[in-house]
Amino acid sequence: MVALFLGVLLAIFQLSGLRDHFSLAFLRQTILDNQISGLLVFTLVFALGNLIQIPGWLFLAAAVLALGQVWGGLATYIAASISCLVSFLLIRFVGGDALRQLDNRVISRILGHLDARPIWSVVLARMLFQTLPALNYALALSGVRFRTYLLGTLLGLPLPIALYCLFFDALARSLHLN
Repeated sequence: MVALFLGVLLAIFQLSGLRDHFSLAFLRQTILDNQISGLLVFTLVFALGNLIQIPGWLFLAAAVLALGQVWGGLATYIAASISCLVSFLLIRFVGGDALRQLDNRVISRILGHLDARPIWSVVLARMLFQTLPALNYALALSGVRFRTYLLGTLLGLPLPIALYCLFFDALARSLHLN
């Protein structure tokens, strides 16, 4: 069901022409044109992009280039958190706790670690993989509680987002993009 859901989303994405709007230039201009509606569009595009496996660093780079290090990072943190929650809720609705149903030693061991320290596991996963779409799918299908997922996501995202903000800001300065 999850694979079918992802396939349908990808087909809609391709056939609707939305693919043209997933560029750094489009995202940056959208935010610059009108910061309030631009941030709403940014958040919606981030959530859709996360569902169809587009990495979050693209959105972060656009926000940092458009808004600067601090405001771009804050906008990304909010949009990334919402995006992760949307992914979790949709994939959990479609796939339930499918990973718990598999008879696999590796998956059982990973789920055992997740069960032993659920919040810390999600925080660590977020620090290492940020908003990686595959991570969102795996956590949604793992049976982890929503509250645990929410706390782990909110606590795990700030550090990597801050580091990426520093990186993209330095890159933009060196390339004279600001």
